[in-house]
Amino acid sequence: MYSISCCVSTATPLYNRPSSVFKMMPFTPRNKLLQSTSNPTQNNNNMMGKCSKSLMAFPILLHTLCFLLFPQPLLSQENFVRQPAGQLIITPHHGSHSDPQQVHISLVGKEKMRVSWITEDKHTESVVEYGTKAGEYREKATGLHTSYQYFLYNSGKIHNVVIGPLQPGTTYFYRCGGSGPDFSFKTPPPKFPIEFVIVGDLGQTEWTASTLKHVDSNDYDVFLLPGDLSYADSQQPLWDSFGRLVEPYASKRPWMVTEGNHEIESFPIIYPQGFQAYNARWPMPFQQSGSTSNLYYSFEVTATHFIMLGSYTDFDAQSQQYTWLQSDLANIDRAKTPWVIVLLHAPWYNTNEAHQGEGESMRQAMEELLYEARVDLVFAGHVHAYERFTRIYDNKADSCGPMYVTIGDGGNREGLALMFKNPPSPLSLYREPSFGHGRLRILNETHAHWSWHRNNDADAFVADGVWIESLSSSKACSKTPDQQDAANEEL
Repeated sequence: MYSISCCVSTATPLYNRPSSVFKMMPFTPRNKLLQSTSNPTQNNNNMMGKCSKSLMAFPILLHTLCFLLFPQPLLSQENFVRQPAGQLIITPHHGSHSDPQQVHISLVGKEKMRVSWITEDKHTESVVEYGTKAGEYREKATGLHTSYQYFLYNSGKIHNVVIGPLQPGTTYFYRCGGSGPDFSFKTPPPKFPIEFVIVGDLGQTEWTASTLKHVDSNDYDVFLLPGDLSYADSQQPLWDSFGRLVEPYASKRPWMVTEGNHEIESFPIIYPQGFQAYNARWPMPFQQSGSTSNLYYSFEVTATHFIMLGSYTDFDAQSQQYTWLQSDLANIDRAKTPWVIVLLHAPWYNTNEAHQGEGESMRQAMEELLYEARVDLVFAGHVHAYERFTRIYDNKADSCGPMYVTIGDGGNREGLALMFKNPPSPLSLYREPSFGHGRLRILNETHAHWSWHRNNDADAFVADGVWIESLSSSKACSKTPDQQDAANEEL
């Protein structure tokens, strides 16, 4: 069975899933959709659900037609098996048309936060009231709104309001649109330590709910997602469902994301550029970093510089993304931001049978830039498994190259990529096909701790961990690349 995205080179095969390949612990279904006919609001939601099914079917019919008209090889030729995925969770909206839903926040500069939400009511104001005491909103900010159409689907009113300046390490309470429930978030700390949660290929399944529950069991400061958010794949109501599912988490800690292949949603002639839903629903602070596209940008938080690269937009040496990356790396002050971390979707290094070589052309185009800038870590998704590599440059171990981590195991609907190549590469230090999440705790300017938490268990279990030294603190890596090559040859 296949889900076909027309004219997207990374079609989404739903692979055969022999249950005997990988034994799972029993999983208790969560978030069952309970419908009641006694609540008129829920009755409206039921009507919307029926309508949504019709809207979801239309793009599928068009994609099938596209497949018949454009018989190019859209289906993946890979033949690997996955661990069974969890049941899809459809999360309804139980509030009124004017109540905010799908609330999430993201960082904008060093002292501001963007609050994004959706209302079914087109007349709701794009305003956020906020303050440091619950129920007392002494500050108010007004923002912008947008909406989009995708075939027969019309989005709700998408609100985006930037609030601030805000104090670091402070809890703020806020309300969206002048009504509805109260929310709260905590701003990142002004100095180390700081903790980041990193999860790729999240989706909206029972495994997703398990991952998010495990993430929420311990505090953290910022959530990072290297692509593949909702797995809507042109079925736009699934974007709404995803937003509601993650709202309890994304409304209280900033979520910084970059795109994956499942965000493309392009269609010949009608939607040739793609990313319409992603760009409308998840705007990131690309303008603040000099980028011209929401598909790649950078930001700084607590003396750490993050670069979010786009695997599915041009990245060759003549591209805007490449030129922007050169400039962004050149402007980093390692005295002020000793840590530099990159997130992208398609991994540059991968010993799993899944998605072999899909990040290779991007690696060849950009790896040298990252190496010369002494990037500390590179996180990727796409492959639905966990894998941690040593520090690498140009397919060889290099103490001054980035440490590469694949973490595409958040809970996607396709299941896990079970098959790794054998014998294992000496560059790959730990690999496991299980759902989970990662945590990067930066203690100071020189040291950080990375841990991967498997959630196949009833409680998150730390299955892998390693201490990391920043390259900015390494005397050996302060040499020029030519000097470092000579030193590596001596070793």
